[in-house]
Amino acid sequence: MTRLVLASASPARLRLLRDAGFDPTVVVSGVDEQAVTADDPRELVRELARRKAEAVATGLQDALVVGADSMLLLDGQTLGKPRDAAEARARWLRMRGRTGTLLTGQAVIDIASGRTSCGVAATEVRFGTPTDEEVDAYVASGEPLAVAGAFTLDGRSAAFVDSIDGDAGTVIGLSLPLLRTQLAELGVRIHDLWSACP
Repeated sequence: MTRLVLASASPARLRLLRDAGFDPTVVVSGVDEQAVTADDPRELVRELARRKAEAVATGLQDALVVGADSMLLLDGQTLGKPRDAAEARARWLRMRGRTGTLLTGQAVIDIASGRTSCGVAATEVRFGTPTDEEVDAYVASGEPLAVAGAFTLDGRSAAFVDSIDGDAGTVIGLSLPLLRTQLAELGVRIHDLWSACP
């Protein structure tokens, strides 16, 4: 069976894949995200995902490498992980009661064939209206400093998201429907990568 490699240190992405029946190996890419720029937000997350997958694929043989990158698009501005607690707090005060779009770029490289599939998934996120006290408590937890957009659906901030329109996995960090499509483009059946049942 072809090995699946996740080119990401994100525990949420790893958990999504494991919960979906995969047993990926994690190899962190080390790509400097700040060095990559693009005018179009979708192109930016796609390019970051591609570079991460390529950086990991270079040292491997006979594997499928999945790279991903996520950002929140709000008022035409892309927002990744906040630099510090002050930025996380300011961002939440700006986001509450509003709607943004979480973009996740994904790249899958089939090392054996040398083929790559790149794509972007988008999910609309409608934020709730947490109080100042709730925002302060959330920022103090440290969670928003580790996630794109300063929030996630699988953690403490889930209570501050009123609803989404799209794939929840995209918001958490990896779109499984997009991954299925990408694997199919590369001639791989998703169920062939599922790990053996316990």
